[in-house]
Amino acid sequence: MSIDSTWIRASGAEGSDEFVEMRRTGDMIEVRYSKGGETGDVLSFTPGEWDAWLDGAKKGEFDHLV
Repeated sequence: MSIDSTWIRASGAEGSDEFVEMRRTGDMIEVRYSKGGETGDVLSFTPGEWDAWLDGAKKGEFDHLV
């Protein structure tokens, strides 16, 4: 499935100038840090990688990092 979308952010990021944004471009999910803007670094993930990360986040596997 190939879907292009605009940059989105979590609703909890409203009013903050520090957040990450995500979008779907072709067959990849891209993530960037808000401070970098249009010229900042972008990380790209396959749908499988993104699904695995989301699954781990939902299960609390990364909670010890915050």
